[in-house]
Amino acid sequence: MVWPSPGASALMARSPLSPSDPLHAEHLGSYPLLALALDHRPGRNRWVLWFTVGWIVALGPSSPRHLGGGGTLGKAGGTAVKQCPFPTALTWLIILMSVTVTTITGLSISAISTNGKVKSGGTYFLISRSLGPELGGSIGLIFAFANAVAVAMHTVGFAETVRDLLQEHNSLIVDPTNDIRIIGVITVTVLLGISLAGMEWEAKAQILFFLVILVSFINYLVGTVIPATAEKQAKGFFSYRADIFAQNFVPNWRGPEGSFFGLFSIFFPSATGILAGANISGDLKDPAVAIPKGTLMAIFWTTMSYLVLSATIGACVVRDASGSLNDSVAVGSPGCEGLACSFGWNFTACAQQQSCRYGLSNYYQSMSMVSGFGPLITAGIFGATLSSALACLVSAPKVFQCLCKDQLYPLIGFFGKGYGRNSEPIRGYMLTYVIAVGFILIGWRPSFRYYSKWAALFGAAVSVVIMFLLTWWAALIAFGIVIFLLGYVLYKKPDVNWGSSMQASSYNMALNYSVGLSEVDEHIKNYRPQCLVLTGPPNFRPALVDFVGTFTKNLSLMLCGNVLIGPRKQKMPESRLMADGHTKWLMKRKIKAFYTDVVAEDLRSGVQMLIQAAGLGKMRPNILVLGYKRNWRTASPESLEDYVGILHDAFDFKYGVCVMRMKEGLNVSRVLQAHVNPTFEAAEHPENGTGSRAAPGTAADPTTLASEQQASTIFQSKQGKKTIDIYWLFDDGGLTLLIPYLLGRKKRWGKCKIRVFVGGQINRMDEERKAIVSLLSKFRLGFHEVHILPDINQKPRPEHIKRFDELIAPFRLNDGFKDEATVNEMRQGCPWKISDEEVDKNRAKSLRQVRLNEILRDYSRDAALIAITPPIGRKGRCPSSLYMAWLETLSQDLRPPIILTRGNQENVLTFYCQ
Repeated sequence: MVWPSPGASALMARSPLSPSDPLHAEHLGSYPLLALALDHRPGRNRWVLWFTVGWIVALGPSSPRHLGGGGTLGKAGGTAVKQCPFPTALTWLIILMSVTVTTITGLSISAISTNGKVKSGGTYFLISRSLGPELGGSIGLIFAFANAVAVAMHTVGFAETVRDLLQEHNSLIVDPTNDIRIIGVITVTVLLGISLAGMEWEAKAQILFFLVILVSFINYLVGTVIPATAEKQAKGFFSYRADIFAQNFVPNWRGPEGSFFGLFSIFFPSATGILAGANISGDLKDPAVAIPKGTLMAIFWTTMSYLVLSATIGACVVRDASGSLNDSVAVGSPGCEGLACSFGWNFTACAQQQSCRYGLSNYYQSMSMVSGFGPLITAGIFGATLSSALACLVSAPKVFQCLCKDQLYPLIGFFGKGYGRNSEPIRGYMLTYVIAVGFILIGWRPSFRYYSKWAALFGAAVSVVIMFLLTWWAALIAFGIVIFLLGYVLYKKPDVNWGSSMQASSYNMALNYSVGLSEVDEHIKNYRPQCLVLTGPPNFRPALVDFVGTFTKNLSLMLCGNVLIGPRKQKMPESRLMADGHTKWLMKRKIKAFYTDVVAEDLRSGVQMLIQAAGLGKMRPNILVLGYKRNWRTASPESLEDYVGILHDAFDFKYGVCVMRMKEGLNVSRVLQAHVNPTFEAAEHPENGTGSRAAPGTAADPTTLASEQQASTIFQSKQGKKTIDIYWLFDDGGLTLLIPYLLGRKKRWGKCKIRVFVGGQINRMDEERKAIVSLLSKFRLGFHEVHILPDINQKPRPEHIKRFDELIAPFRLNDGFKDEATVNEMRQGCPWKISDEEVDKNRAKSLRQVRLNEILRDYSRDAALIAITPPIGRKGRCPSSLYMAWLETLSQDLRPPIILTRGNQENVLTFYCQ
């Protein structure tokens, strides 16, 4: 929840400084924006109030800018309040332009704050944990210092207002300048005492300031509906009038310096300050909820208040008025010009001479004059400046403390120590106090599910434009420095002859980043599914290539591996020739992947080479993806052993495993059968045999590969409103959940609904469903449809059990439960054979696969994709033929593609991990 202050133009009570005033340069004020957030400390469950800070800079009387019109822009929180009248229409345009930028920023902050657990440290914590310590540290240090300086600026605004009150009553302490310093030091000392007293006293003080501002706001609105007295009418106030609003709705430019962007640069800073909620992240009960809600609601209500204030003042007060009661005339008097004539007032003389003291174009106390009780507006200025100063005094030490604890910079760790139950940064408070007092004494007078990367880019572009509108020369200097440093890093490279300069620069940049990545410790938040895909020649298995390419595109590494079986001298020339052709084929298919091959005596040893050697530094595969071996029953027993052995090797090398099966098979090769790895799917086309060789210049020719017709697959077409069904049967680290989630984020699969199926008990279905939904919500995957399978442990149908028994019958040893020594002797030379004891011991697991297949056919008959956690056959305990029978039984007779995914127990999902 949030509540905005009256805004920049509402809190104006003090008269402007005279041209001879020494402080006539630029004056700074602030407006408060109240944000509410839940306190999470023990024993607390209440609303804590916080003000965000925005700045409004206005030119002093020495260089006034008058832009005639209705809506009022100005400064709040300083002694000198310069009002720049402006047409209501353009005022609204300025407000909406400013809010557009802050809304985009708010959406970005909301996205960052919901991307994991948010701890103390505010803006620095969010940036550093999202963009890294390099950007986070530099921005955090500057941000903390800026907030400390802001304490001084807001305090000076308060002190200037108090000094003017003393000056009006001839009660100066010393002189105008030193009075500001004295009042400022006393004020910031009192604010420091409130901060040191603890969050409870801070909250009470902010509540008091909020009530004062709220009363001031209501006081102004009430004043607009009170009938105008003769004295107020003489100053241009006539209550709500449609013709006044119509006149003030259009511009009436005055003075050579009047411009739209000049007023925009004055107003825009008042729309900032949206990070107050984020800066107190450590004191929020649920930052992931409070920060987005508080920030976006604050922007909304502030926008509404600005629009209301500009509309109401523009509908009540004329542009010029003399303030003299003698200018009252009869309606329709001759010689009277201007809108006020229809209300019985003649301001013609002063308007023509531009000597009117009152009206929106001239009177700096219009808001006070319109309000029901003028001193309440002054009280509102006090509340605005003090609340802003207190908010900065709170946020700066907390941000700096987190920065110090991370020890990114030397010599600042002393300020990271916290005190008390809430680890209050007492030393940080004292440092902020010293900085604020220093700037007061020297008399310094300065002049964010809805997130989109394109919206963020637009916000950045607009911010750059605003930089030039505010201070163009400073923006040029900043951009000059940035461009120089960027050019130095990009183009200062060794002079090497590796081709064009652009190629050399690209190579060096990639190399530097790869080496730099090796220096970064692995973290679960940075996990990427980096896949080694056993495609053989990629054009032979396009569905497997498309599947992996879909979820790794622009996200992670994909490496297509091929094992060339045969003598090295014979295969090496073929390898060199094939690599270029397959790479061009991948590029033509728009698959962002690498191709690599190895020459080996057999498939398993070749895959072991790939598993161990593929990748570079931290860009190394962590998932092995391969096609399902459909011909395992008719293939040679050695190839069956190799296939299952590859799965075991992957787990031994800490890889996850993903096996893909499609009803129509994966291998689409016909003429190019020469390069099919016989262990995988050569027998899918028995007529081609297993040992054929392609004619020279066909499969291995790069030109032929690049020009051949691309085969279409299911992963290249839009899936519509189907379902992606996940059967999450074992906790393998989350890989079974992650891959379908990444697939569902792609455009072609974006309309698919993801369903999660888990086993459960029929009498606890509701409790188990709620528990799984709660767990999935903490993973932030967006899975909301969860189905409990209470019948997962039921006995399968007899005919399906019989089919499984018939499936393994050719591979049974039929030893009659003999002793282990006898069984080993009988199995000599045929390790894939299944003993009777192994059949009996694994009976429950076998029946489970039969039952799971029944469930898959019942629930996922029309799914677009099925992802399921496969069983694991323990090495040495489960023969390869029995394990393949499990996979066959689990995935047979299914129309949709099925992905058998098993992680290696490494967590791949963040669960409230910093």
